[in-house]
Amino acid sequence: MSPSAASALPRRQPVGIGWRTPHGRALLQRRPALDFIEVHSENFFAAGGAARAALRAAAACYPLSLHGVGLGLGSAAGLDAWHLDRLADLVRDVAPRHVSDHAAFTQVRRGGKAVHAGDLLPIGFNQASLALMAQQVDQVQTRLGRVLAVENISTCLWRADDEMAEPDFFNALTRCTGCHVLLDLNNLVVNALNRREPDPVRAACDGVDALDPASVEEIHLAGHDASGPLVIDDHGSAVGEAVWTVYRHALARLGPVPTLIEWDTRLPSLDTLLQEAARAAACRPEHHGEAPWARRQAA
Repeated sequence: MSPSAASALPRRQPVGIGWRTPHGRALLQRRPALDFIEVHSENFFAAGGAARAALRAAAACYPLSLHGVGLGLGSAAGLDAWHLDRLADLVRDVAPRHVSDHAAFTQVRRGGKAVHAGDLLPIGFNQASLALMAQQVDQVQTRLGRVLAVENISTCLWRADDEMAEPDFFNALTRCTGCHVLLDLNNLVVNALNRREPDPVRAACDGVDALDPASVEEIHLAGHDASGPLVIDDHGSAVGEAVWTVYRHALARLGPVPTLIEWDTRLPSLDTLLQEAARAAACRPEHHGEAPWARRQAA
């Protein structure tokens, strides 16, 4: 095959899985063909001990993605200095490929003390929230010395003071801070279902289309629980067909973006996770050429 013909072929998007404790030993023993693995940053904040040693061993085998749940980038109470220090130490130690957290608030101040909600709570999509989050994303990026990816969250609550659509908020955030987007497609579908959109898949695809494609650094795919009156983003099952449909649409727009199979509760076997990863890898982008994020990194 000539070099020109080879360059015209679509690149396979990198695919990884979340590395969880029940699969810890099996993953390092079997070394399946994955492009990266992702862990929750907070589980490895302790500087020594078995957990950090295991993560260093994993980092010798696979590129790492550190995915946080506790920064609270949208918290008016400000960032937790201890949390940010521990994250910075972890980043220095294991040199991850990606570092991310959520567009959410997690804490408030009461009686002079920070009170943590223990959950990812929705922010308002307005100028005040944008200014606050931009300031705190800048603070994190300066402390880490690297770009942060910010993830869209699932919710069943929407603020009455929203002034812009969620994609417009993320576009503004990435423009003013240089941060990237971790695009969770399951969350787009869950939110469309909870909003009772007449066509949730179309609504999720529209959300993808409204984002600046050059800002998307990573994609998350997960399962959700639609058995009750509200759809819950529980990461406890295989990726649903609606999310796969949105994923194929996203690849057509974004190209081969690194993609994670996110499964955190009711964990299946490692083989089941690898089957989900293989299905993601088999979803070829409909257009040729590099993804926008790859062109950006090469620039």
